[in-house]
Amino acid sequence: MTSETLRRWRLVLGGAAADGTGCALGGRDAAMDRTLEALYGQGTDVSRGRSGARGAGLGGSAPQVARWLGDIRTYFPTSVVQVMRRDAIERLGLAALLLEPEMLEAVEPDVHLVGTLLSLSKAMPEETRETARAVVRRVVEDLEKRLAARTRATVGGALDRSARVNRPRHRDIDWDRTIRANLRNYLPEYGTVVPERLVGYGRAAQSVKKDVILAVDQSGSMAASVVYASVFGAVLASMRSVSTRLVVFDTAVVDLTDQLSDPVDVLFGTRLGGGTDINRALAYCQSRVTRPAETVLVLISDLYEGGIRDEMLKRVAAMKASGVQVVTLLALSDEGAPAYDRGHAAALAALDAPAFACTPDLFPEVMAAAIEKRPLPIPEA
Repeated sequence: MTSETLRRWRLVLGGAAADGTGCALGGRDAAMDRTLEALYGQGTDVSRGRSGARGAGLGGSAPQVARWLGDIRTYFPTSVVQVMRRDAIERLGLAALLLEPEMLEAVEPDVHLVGTLLSLSKAMPEETRETARAVVRRVVEDLEKRLAARTRATVGGALDRSARVNRPRHRDIDWDRTIRANLRNYLPEYGTVVPERLVGYGRAAQSVKKDVILAVDQSGSMAASVVYASVFGAVLASMRSVSTRLVVFDTAVVDLTDQLSDPVDVLFGTRLGGGTDINRALAYCQSRVTRPAETVLVLISDLYEGGIRDEMLKRVAAMKASGVQVVTLLALSDEGAPAYDRGHAAALAALDAPAFACTPDLFPEVMAAAIEKRPLPIPEA
């Protein structure tokens, strides 16, 4: 076994007498080991910085914990930091310390931290709430910078192309559809198609709109999806050619459309956790559809239905039959598909509403495909 392999095993196993590596750590490796021990070990309390018999724990010292959070950012890549921070929240009670303003000011914000803050928002004292809003706003603004321009360009282009014309200008010819429409005119001796009928892109007028409804499951496992959906909802609402509605649900349904001008207000209007009644949420969304052929409904849920399953599927089938484009996302996040109800996913796929996980970078393409009524860019499993 190489020395590098021994070193890695020593960091994994934690240095107990029985780990069998016989490997001593120094310098950076020793500091890295201390951060791991504070979270996963059996003898160190990060709030005291000493060994003890009570096991790992963050204790009650915000400054010590802030230093620990800084250490993990120093020694580990971002993806590992996110995992360790979630583990600290679950294993060691970090959530309680996030209610302290000085703690929030020391933490590097990301989507997962926002999800944790939203789940704690009802328990926050007023002085912490203002700090939490500032943290959430930093994350939201960063996401808007990353996602807004591409979303507007991609969706705007799809809206322009969604109106087809048969006498297009040359620059507006849709060659793919034109060729398919004229395949019967193929001349094998010349290896070409004679286009008797041209299909082109129309330029959508400002008065021509698509109606987009985002229905977002706010159960605890969907926290990151709620954050991204709020940002995308605000971006879509800023486009005059799209009428956007944002609905969040657990066992109740809340319409947050009137708050879409500020996604931070939207996020603090959610209530993460609780049960799930997809059927009730779809019933509400269905009641708001006025132009089925011009409506895209995006259901974002892990599909663990606590309501009436058969009614849920009937509603989806009815909306599809009326012309509504139904898109089902198991998650809208960078982490991929979470645990989800595979039976419900299969049933929706049978209704031509396939359920799949979607990254934020792919979401504009998914919306564009739905608007143009072409196959969705479903990522490979």
